[in-house]
Amino acid sequence: MTVALALPSARDEAWRWSDLSALPAFADAEPRGGVVDVHDLWIGCGGPRLLFVDGRFEPALSDIRPLAIGPVAAASAHPLGSLVTGDGWTLELAIDHAPVGTIEILHVGTGGSSHLPARIALGEGAQASIVETYAGEGWANRLTRIDLAPHARLMRAIRLVQHSGFVSTRDEAEIATGASLVTTILGAGGADSRIDAQLESAGPGAFVEFGGALLARGQQRHEAAVAVRHAAPGGSSRQLWRAVADDRATVSLAARVEVARDAQQTDGEQSLRGLLLKRAATVNLKPELEIFADDVKCAHGATVGELDRQALFYLESRGLLPAQARALLTRAFVADALDRIGEERAREVFADAAAQWLDASPLPTGEGGPRRETVGG
Repeated sequence: MTVALALPSARDEAWRWSDLSALPAFADAEPRGGVVDVHDLWIGCGGPRLLFVDGRFEPALSDIRPLAIGPVAAASAHPLGSLVTGDGWTLELAIDHAPVGTIEILHVGTGGSSHLPARIALGEGAQASIVETYAGEGWANRLTRIDLAPHARLMRAIRLVQHSGFVSTRDEAEIATGASLVTTILGAGGADSRIDAQLESAGPGAFVEFGGALLARGQQRHEAAVAVRHAAPGGSSRQLWRAVADDRATVSLAARVEVARDAQQTDGEQSLRGLLLKRAATVNLKPELEIFADDVKCAHGATVGELDRQALFYLESRGLLPAQARALLTRAFVADALDRIGEERAREVFADAAAQWLDASPLPTGEGGPRRETVGG
C-alpha cells in the first residue's frame, strides 16, 4: 500500500522532539503476515478479549462481547490520528453497566503499517477496565475516542512491548460530571513511540489521570504529549510520568494543563521525572500550566538526574552487589508510575515487563557523581 503522508516536522513546536522519518517506509511496506503466536501475550484478566493482527480483527482468537467490530464514530484533526480510517472496535455501555472482568485488547504487527480507530462510550454510572498490548513490528497507529457520561469510570492500561517499528496513539476524551478516566502506559519494548492525548474535564468534579513509565535504550525514542483541559469547576487531574533513558536513547515528555475561566477550584498536578542511565542519553521534560481561573490549586515539577550515589552506597553497605543496588533503585523509580493500574494481574504483568527491560539493560558501573537539574517550575 502506498500512502502519501503529510507529516509534521520538527519545526512545529508540538513535534520538535519527534522523529517520524521512518513512517513513510512503514506505510509503503507490506506486512509479512503468516502464523503469529500470541499465547504468551495475553495477560489473562478473565474478561472479553480482542486480537488484531496488522489491524485486522481475528475473530477465532477473540471473545467479542460486549464490544462491537465495524465502522467507528471517531475522527480527528490530529496529524497522525487523521490517518486512522476504516473499521475498528467500539465499547458502548448502558447506564450502570459493567462488563465481567477486564477487557483485553492485543495488537500484533508483522511489518508495514496498520491504522485502527476505537470508540469507548460509557453511560451514566457505567464502569470498565481495559488493558491493551502492542507487540510485534511495523507501525501501529491508533485513534481512540472516549466519552464518559456522569459518574462513569474507565481505567485503561497500555503496554508497549513491540520489539521494533513505531507505535503512535491518539486519545481524545470528554469526561462529564463526577466521571473518572485513568490511563497508565508502559513503554518497555524496542519500538519508538509517540503518545498523544487531548482530554477535557467537561463536568464539575471530573477526574483525569494520564501517565506511566517510558523506558528506552540504544537509539530508541519515546515521546508523550498530553494536554488536559479543565472546562468546569471542581475537577482534578494528575499527570505522573517516569522516563528512563539508556545508551543514546531519547525520552521526551510534554504535559499541559489548561484551566478555563469558569473552572474554579480545579486541582491539577504534574510530576515529570527522568533518569539517565548513561550521560549520552537524553530526557526532555516540558510541563505547562495555562490558568485563567483565580481559585485553583495547580502544581508541576520536573527533574532529570542519575542514580543517587548515597543510596547506592547505603544498599551496597547492606550487602547488595553494585548491579543489584542499581537495579533496585531503578525499579523503585518507575514503580509509582505503574501502581495506578487497578487490575492486579495487569499490574503484576506490567511490573514484570519493566523488570525484564531493566534486567536486560547493562546498568552503568559509575559515571561520576549525581547530577540533577530542573526544567520548568
